[in-house]
Amino acid sequence: MNLTIILGLIAATLTAISFIPQAIKTIKSKRTKDISLGMYLLSTIGMSLWLIYGMIIKDLPLILANIVTVSLALTILIFKIKYK
Repeated sequence: MNLTIILGLIAATLTAISFIPQAIKTIKSKRTKDISLGMYLLSTIGMSLWLIYGMIIKDLPLILANIVTVSLALTILIFKIKYK
C-alpha cells in the first residue's frame, strides 16, 4: 500500500467518524431542532455523488469514507424529517 492510499484512508476515516457524535446524539435524544435540514440534505446528496464518483474511478478511500458518511448523514436526515 503506497503513501497516497494510506493518506486517503486516514482522511476517509477521520471524515467518516466525524459524523458519529451527532448521529449518536440525534438517535438518543430524537431532538433535531437545531440541525439544519438544508445542510444535511445537501451534504447527503454531495456525499452520495462522491460515493458514485469513487466507485467509477475505483478509489477505495473515497468509497469507504462515503459509505460510512452517507449512512450516518442519512440517519440524521431521516431523524430530522421524522422528528421535526
